[in-house]
Amino acid sequence: MQPGLPTPADAGHAAGGAPVPSSAQAAAPAPVNGPARPAPVHTLYGETMGTRWRVDLLAAGAALHALHAAVQAELDAVVAEMSDWDPRSDVSRYGRAAAGSWRVLPEACFTVLQQALAVAEASDGAFDPTIAPLVEAWGFGARGDGGRVPSAAVLASARSRVGWRRVVLDAASRGVLQPGGLQLDLSAIAKGHGVDAVVARLRAMGIAAALVDVGGEVRGYGRKPDGGAWRVLVDAMPDDALAPVVVLRLDDRAAATSGDGWHRFDADGRRYPHTLDARTGAPVAHRTRAVTVVDATAMGADAWATALLVMGSEAGHAVAQARGLAARFVDDADDDSIGGGRHRVRTTTAFDAVCA
Repeated sequence: MQPGLPTPADAGHAAGGAPVPSSAQAAAPAPVNGPARPAPVHTLYGETMGTRWRVDLLAAGAALHALHAAVQAELDAVVAEMSDWDPRSDVSRYGRAAAGSWRVLPEACFTVLQQALAVAEASDGAFDPTIAPLVEAWGFGARGDGGRVPSAAVLASARSRVGWRRVVLDAASRGVLQPGGLQLDLSAIAKGHGVDAVVARLRAMGIAAALVDVGGEVRGYGRKPDGGAWRVLVDAMPDDALAPVVVLRLDDRAAATSGDGWHRFDADGRRYPHTLDARTGAPVAHRTRAVTVVDATAMGADAWATALLVMGSEAGHAVAQARGLAARFVDDADDDSIGGGRHRVRTTTAFDAVCA
């Protein structure tokens, strides 16, 4: 869950280049009158949203360059519509629209915003797609400087412009009302949508099985050559060698992890994670370091991982359990209870069922 959704060029990567796809497993001819060999697994790579994407797929005889181009096109479309780093994107243009005006969004962008608002309502505002002014105030995102503590005046101004209930939609026209000063930040859900869009495109192109990874948001469908479901290793905190890991089985399922191990800053002896709670206007202050969610879609997993991280493991676990969400919470543990540098893990019943 990045605090912004940069374009490849903004993030310092080369935009538009298509690397030569590579094969993770060379195809072997079937023996005469013998059983057919399993279909080869190919791996495609690329860049998007300031990160890298990877697709492992079964594509015997497929045109890999065409598949690569199709994947990149789907992800480029997400950036063009939903990036708050690109002033030309639909989301950025909405933020500059005059008060009282309506902006018509592309179908995919409108659908993502609808889903974001649904999660906002279900999480009582723990997820809020209007959080952009707070992200900027705390020094994160497209116009950030790596993190800073805002003055009381700056924070008050930012909070006055945040609130998911201010968003008014017209489903018939795919219109969104700009009430004045409202900015959208879809970075905690758009990457997941990108994964789902790639899956849909691959299926439309006849790819029977694939594992799609965009910056850590993953979704697998179909079966590997050995007949099993795709398995992924979830690393809750990349900067901590003692952090617990888990292996998930993605049988037409998606997984996303949100945590403060990726972006944070220290000031006056305190750590400030990039995960902000729109309800308080400040970074989260609880002990929950990371949340992993497994869902039918990557968009759902992406949004709910952020919402539950904002809630923290106490409130978040109760909500996830009640809603039947597959969720895993990793908390810093009290030194007296487990030991320094160790972590406490809590999972929901649904999460235990998808562990490999």
